[in-house]
Amino acid sequence: MKISIMTLFPEMCNSVLSESIIGRAREKGIIEIEAVNIRDYTTDKHNNVDDATYGGGMGMLMQAQPIYDCYKAISEKSKSDKPHLIYMSPQGKTLTQQRVKELSELDEIVILCGHYEGVDERVLEEIVDEEISVGDYVLTGGELPALMLADAVARMIDGVLPNDEAKSLESHYDGLLEYPQYTRPFEWHGKEVPEVLISGHHENIDKWRRQQSLKRTFERRPDMLEKAELTKKDIEYLETLKSEE
Repeated sequence: MKISIMTLFPEMCNSVLSESIIGRAREKGIIEIEAVNIRDYTTDKHNNVDDATYGGGMGMLMQAQPIYDCYKAISEKSKSDKPHLIYMSPQGKTLTQQRVKELSELDEIVILCGHYEGVDERVLEEIVDEEISVGDYVLTGGELPALMLADAVARMIDGVLPNDEAKSLESHYDGLLEYPQYTRPFEWHGKEVPEVLISGHHENIDKWRRQQSLKRTFERRPDMLEKAELTKKDIEYLETLKSEE
């Protein structure tokens, strides 16, 4: 898979995505990620990529031309006629693990990072396929959200994580929050690891973990239970939790 990030700060993006698990996956060629500088495509003699907004108002707006030409350059190197383009925006649909899985199945995605007061609406209408938000708040630019999306998608690619089974055990993957986890020492600050986890009885461990996931989701994100795939035993356990309130 290839991920291209259209940004005014490529060094920032490359710095983050060159570290840890994603960085190692890039080095091995499992996934290709490039940060493309939008400023390289401006025709302005002063190298500007923004201008004042029509109608007045504070702040500057990113111009359509550099963004469009940057995307065209990426498209010309792509195997696809039109790589899927995502604009990181607080006006977009909130990112979910389900959408992450869907995006990871594409051969290529391009992520556009806005800055200043945003982007000229005309270029968004012409080339953007979808807008994605990482939450109901506003940041100074789209780079941090783009890095979050790139990381979330990249780790879904086969071979990126050292153990692909780990993906299915994490929060949100199956519609539930993850169960609590522990490591050595057995006792810390007077608190001991739950006995079931050192029992060696895998069936009991699996049952405990499932119930803990259900309990955490029930207590912290009950809205998630409406869409989670629940078994008859899961529902019975949740009814027990409700009766204890």
